[in-house]
Formats: sequence, C-alpha cells, structure tokens
Amino acid sequence: MVISLERLFSGECSEILLAETFDFSKEPVQGGFPFAAPVKLTGKIEAKAQVVSLNAEAEVRYQGQCDRCAREAERLYRVPVRHILVEELQNEDDEDAFILVENRQLDLRRLTLEDIYLFLPSKFLCTDDCKGICPQCGTNLNEASCNCKKEVDPRLEALLSMLED
Repeated sequence: MVISLERLFSGECSEILLAETFDFSKEPVQGGFPFAAPVKLTGKIEAKAQVVSLNAEAEVRYQGQCDRCAREAERLYRVPVRHILVEELQNEDDEDAFILVENRQLDLRRLTLEDIYLFLPSKFLCTDDCKGICPQCGTNLNEASCNCKKEVDPRLEALLSMLED
C-alpha cells in the first residue's frame, strides 16, 4: 500500500491517521510462513515544525514451532513502527536515521514488513520461560519433570567428589 504524503509535505494538512491491515501470510520467515492472521497497523503520520514522522504500532500474530520444546505456539507481538520521513538526504550517513520518501509516496506495507522482520526474535519461544526438553529422555519439561541425572562435565568430576565426601 502506497500512501501519498503530498498534503503533509506541502503543509495542507498536519496528520494522516492510519488503520491498515496487511496480509503477510505468504511472507517466509526461517523456512515457514508464521503470520497467522493479518497484521493490523494503527497510528498516524504527522507534520510538526516541518518534520514529518510516522508513529504507529503493528499487531502481529506469529505462529511457529518453539525452538526449545518443539511445541506449536502462537504469540502476539506489538511492533513499533516509528520513523522520520524526508524528501532528500543531506548526506549518505543519514540513510539509517531517516526514511527517504521519493515523489512524496510511502510504501507503508514494505516498511511495516521490514520493521516486523527486524523486531522478531532470532529464537521463537512458546513462552518467555520455556524449559525445553530433556536432552536424555525427550520429556517436555514444561509439562512434566523427568528423573534423568544431569551429566557432570568430566573436568569437574574431581570437584564433585570433594563435595560428596
């Protein structure tokens, strides 16, 4: 979705309210398609003191396999989408600080997807305190405990024997 910012940059209006929905269900992440529902973006683009800024939040339902316990899970993330929009850059170093809006047109869908990709964790967990699975017996430690003895690092066996005496 491309939004014209002509009226903001020319000073005809001071803000544009955003209430958009994007379908990212066909966008791949780590070999899967985890966007379980359309992404909702709400916020506004406003011009204040000749500065045009985007202040919005994307609501993302992410579905995938937990990297610790392998259970299917869905989590809700609220991704901030905040940028300062400019028509031209003063120097090349400004590329990371500002979003260049060519012809006063902003591709809001692409920018939202980029921000979501940058926000997502590198490891997806079903919950923040997921215990994972036992490496010896395979029990999901979130659901039950196991009686496996933890292996002792052979370099520390001498110290362990001193504690047991």
